[in-house]
Amino acid sequence: MAEYMQLVRRALQQIRAHGGLRGSFWQFIRSSDLKTGTLIGLDKYGNKYFEDKRNFFGRHRWVEYTSEMNGKPTYWDVDGSMVPPEWHRWLHCMTEEPPTTHPPTIHKFVWENHKFNLSATSGQYVPYSTTRKKIEEWVPPSSSKL
Repeated sequence: MAEYMQLVRRALQQIRAHGGLRGSFWQFIRSSDLKTGTLIGLDKYGNKYFEDKRNFFGRHRWVEYTSEMNGKPTYWDVDGSMVPPEWHRWLHCMTEEPPTTHPPTIHKFVWENHKFNLSATSGQYVPYSTTRKKIEEWVPPSSSKL
């Protein structure tokens, strides 16, 4: 019975932490998961990074993506490329210290402009062919008898 009460208490904490039933519902629809943990930091884009050591390794760090980036809504259009490199290192346990407490070393050869993956978007670069076609399409002759 005590285990059942502890389970119910934890479920209610999860629901309260996400803003009630409505907030929990939308969080679950958006990310397929309801987690609560310690807020570790925010990046320059507004993404929030959390950690909960009670979860097993590989699921104990996560990101909640921002709902607006560069003036465009991103509520459903989230992508892993929205995470900057310094936070990627922390999320994937390459380092134990988050960039808020231990910023990464700045090197001259590292490019500062982090870009998002533009695949399947209108901003994607699509190269055009500069070579002549090997096969030309057939164009039927026009009939002037009509």
